[in-house]
Amino acid sequence: MSKPLKFKPCLIFPFLYLLFIDSALATKKVSPESVAGAVTVNTIEAKKLFDQGAVFLDVRSNRDWEAGRIPGSKHLELKKVFNQQSLLTVARPDQKLVIYCNSTGCTRSSKASKKVVNWGYTSVYYYRMGFPTWQSKGYAVE
Repeated sequence: MSKPLKFKPCLIFPFLYLLFIDSALATKKVSPESVAGAVTVNTIEAKKLFDQGAVFLDVRSNRDWEAGRIPGSKHLELKKVFNQQSLLTVARPDQKLVIYCNSTGCTRSSKASKKVVNWGYTSVYYYRMGFPTWQSKGYAVE
């Protein structure tokens, strides 16, 4: 007769970690570093564009928009409002357009930038670092 198997937590827990925790981290969204047809800008470059009067487009959720934004930004929530027609109400295809969301964990600005380029906009700036970094630099917010 064979002995019953004993539960060995030291062997089970690493397996569970690899199965659940590690796979959850692997699926975390990370925005791309660049978008074809758009110029990726850092925070200092975004501020220069702001000072030059470029149109800033915030594609974050309504809740994030209401919590704070770059002054004068236009808001077109990506999942509900953003489309070619709504974009024409805030920017012409030849205007400098800076698109942002909530840093590298947010893919909304990259998705919007890709669409805008495909719609024929010629001066598209992808501000990957987004509002949190703008705010952390001490730049004006509203």
